[in-house]
Amino acid sequence: MNPPNHRNRETVVVTGAAGFIGSHLVDTLLAEGWHVIAVDNFDPFYDPEVKRHNLGSALQNPRFTLVEADIRNLDSLKSALSSHLTPHALVHLAARAGVRPSIEDPQGYYETNVLGTQNLLELAHAWNIEQFVFASSSSVYGVNPDVPWREDDPVLRPVSPYGASKIAGEFLGHVYSHLYGIRFLGLRLFTVYGPRQRPDLAIHKFAHLMLESKPIPIYGAGSTSRDYTYVDDIVRGIRACLDYDATNYEIINLGNSHTVKLLDMVAALENALGEKAQLDKQRAQPGDVPHTWADITKAQQLIGWQPQTPFAEGLQHFVHWLTSS
Repeated sequence: MNPPNHRNRETVVVTGAAGFIGSHLVDTLLAEGWHVIAVDNFDPFYDPEVKRHNLGSALQNPRFTLVEADIRNLDSLKSALSSHLTPHALVHLAARAGVRPSIEDPQGYYETNVLGTQNLLELAHAWNIEQFVFASSSSVYGVNPDVPWREDDPVLRPVSPYGASKIAGEFLGHVYSHLYGIRFLGLRLFTVYGPRQRPDLAIHKFAHLMLESKPIPIYGAGSTSRDYTYVDDIVRGIRACLDYDATNYEIINLGNSHTVKLLDMVAALENALGEKAQLDKQRAQPGDVPHTWADITKAQQLIGWQPQTPFAEGLQHFVHWLTSS
């Protein structure tokens, strides 16, 4: 597995680069002057053309390279990347996403989220990539009732194959960090929202239904709550991790550290859209957790990170994007 010939400390690989968070990160890195090698297989989980549109401005930038490859295939991934500069860092955002779909296809989630992550760690080891930033998920905490959730809590109770696959990714990172000295930072992301959000996620899905005067599904009693975190805040956290060099392995929560109940989220969306929601109450769904809530003390201490976007303000940005795109 021969690496490319030259290393560039201002070059970064971003997997899942055409997605919601990935495309925002790409735009930020390019604006800072980084060379970005974007990896995406344009999985049809949602319309690939939406993802290509996400990269519209990046594709015009001479410091941007798009590599269409599948992280599940190590040989093709190695071949696709071998002609490029060896990067200083790799940000791994590519994943099969979603709690409920993972219950229907656990094998597919394992192949992408576990095997795919190991493939990228193999490349990082072979090419001596110094910094590996991994998008984990609040789903790893599962039904842990001890909130707000801390990274050092030994009780992880995932209730979906998706959550379990993200724990596996964190553990693989620890192995490769221990054996090969790769700096691995696993970021447990809490319910990210904002412009370009995936259409299957609640805020985006509800907004479309409300604009079409259709009922929105409310699972359970509507008392579940989420720690909604604006995408620009998440990107700042990822970016800060590219500069972190104090230790070789860390797991860090990135959340808003403020919970919003489902029915309160609907009310806030009604206010932002100027539309009244029709509620279609349904039974609770398997794999859903009652609450998510991040303790962000560690992020504040290690990378100087603090969320800056209040929920209502973030919703306004999202609605502006949705209604003008």
